[in-house]
Amino acid sequence: MAPEFTPDERAALTPYVTNLDGPVFALVNLPEVVRGALFARYSRSPKSLRRLFLDEFLTPGERDRAMGKGSMPPPRREEMELGTAGSERAEQLYERIFVEYGDDSVAQLGGVHLACEGASNLLTKVLEWGRLMAYLEQSTRYVPYDDRPAGRYRYHVPEELDGALRERYVATLDRAFDVYRAWLPRLREFYEKKHPRDPKESEPVYRMTIRAKALDTLRGLLPAATVSNVGIYGTGQAYEQLLLRMRAHPLLEVRAYADLMLVELRKVIPAFLQRVDLPDRGGAWSGYLAETRRATEAVAARLLGDVGVEPREEVTLTDFDPDGEIKVVAAALYAVSDLPDDVLLARARKLSHDERSAVLAAYVGRRGNRRHKPGRAFERTSYRFDILGDYGAFRDLQRHRLLTLEWQRLAPRHGAVMPEAIAEAGAEADWRRVLAQSADLHDAIAAAGRPEVASYAVSMAYRVRFYMELNAREAMHLIELRTTPQGHPSYRRICQRMHRLIAEQAGHRALAAAMSFADHSAVELERLEAERAAERRRARG
Repeated sequence: MAPEFTPDERAALTPYVTNLDGPVFALVNLPEVVRGALFARYSRSPKSLRRLFLDEFLTPGERDRAMGKGSMPPPRREEMELGTAGSERAEQLYERIFVEYGDDSVAQLGGVHLACEGASNLLTKVLEWGRLMAYLEQSTRYVPYDDRPAGRYRYHVPEELDGALRERYVATLDRAFDVYRAWLPRLREFYEKKHPRDPKESEPVYRMTIRAKALDTLRGLLPAATVSNVGIYGTGQAYEQLLLRMRAHPLLEVRAYADLMLVELRKVIPAFLQRVDLPDRGGAWSGYLAETRRATEAVAARLLGDVGVEPREEVTLTDFDPDGEIKVVAAALYAVSDLPDDVLLARARKLSHDERSAVLAAYVGRRGNRRHKPGRAFERTSYRFDILGDYGAFRDLQRHRLLTLEWQRLAPRHGAVMPEAIAEAGAEADWRRVLAQSADLHDAIAAAGRPEVASYAVSMAYRVRFYMELNAREAMHLIELRTTPQGHPSYRRICQRMHRLIAEQAGHRALAAAMSFADHSAVELERLEAERAAERRRARG
């Protein structure tokens, strides 16, 4: 690239870009709003980004300081910050483009890392709804919940409850945590006896493994009110959508958290979130979401009130395309041919089984590990699964956000699961007592007219109904990841069953076989199915 800047301009730019000459560079030491506004202006200007920054965002005083011409010495790169004048110009640009013109895409150009702490497990699922955000959540598999900071266990007490019902809620959850706390060391001892340490295994690794097994086994005792910490990274647009949904939510905790998040986000990216609480913009949008939820609930109550809940398998394949495998073959050929889509589909139908298998074998190739995935041709067919899994397993599977997933309200109506180790260790009576008290508390809160709030009381061992609709590429990622031997037995079993249904019910054996890193051995699946049958027998008492 031809030199574009004078020596003074190069000195002024140096604190803000990672290089001055190449066609690829990063912006540094700039507020999020300035970075985003620069890119927004970039799309409507013939100038380069560095020239735009010099001409429209850097004041003469800031330029002088960067070049060491003022009374202050030139700052080091890591100390450099753009002054208020540049930020104000960026805010004005955003107001013009984003708020007045409605160009939402500019809100994708700046992001924030946000820590959300002390959130109930109901709230964490709301926070993690958006597809285009990144999340990390405190894990019940690695973090014990036997401590009592400030003298109380770590669970949320909803503001909607008061009086005797609130007292009962606190007493019931305290008893559940007491049982969890009492059994945690006993479960560790149980697993130490069942799985003695191999002399080749290091003591710290062994201890961590045993603790994870104990925590995994006991997490079903914890109520959905158990609090967690969530780290989020998202763009301004993603946060706006999240806050609009949260402000329409029926739970006070969710709405209150939205207010807290908006205050903190406006300290970093205020221009991105101007519409959220404007009555005629975000207010109207949140109102629309709340109204459609209420209207749908009302019509569902009228039309479905007389329909009973019938027993179902843990995983049911409710929809698939019988021709899905043929369509994936046609899609695999698309990018390497000159033919239109309909001609390729017709040709794929005429291919023999061996010829179609050859196409898929070439397209999938020799995968070195589960991260080596075939391309978008696998997105040509999809599957819809209706699942009845325990809430703990649901929490893990819900994190796969690019697929389509929705869940019903958590309640004890679908029964619960009990790990085999609970009975083996002698904890069955305590387990059943905690779950029974959890169900009774849920029913009492629901009878008081607070069905949404009642879900806080439900132990995570209880089942929740949810569906997952995903294409074959997403299924490959999900099934291979969630059937690894290190995974939790509950979600391993669910994903094992999904894999079997793709192969057998949908008849997509070649696609199922392409998921070569799925743990789908017959012995393992039979063991998991036997464990599921044992759980059903125990649930029936």
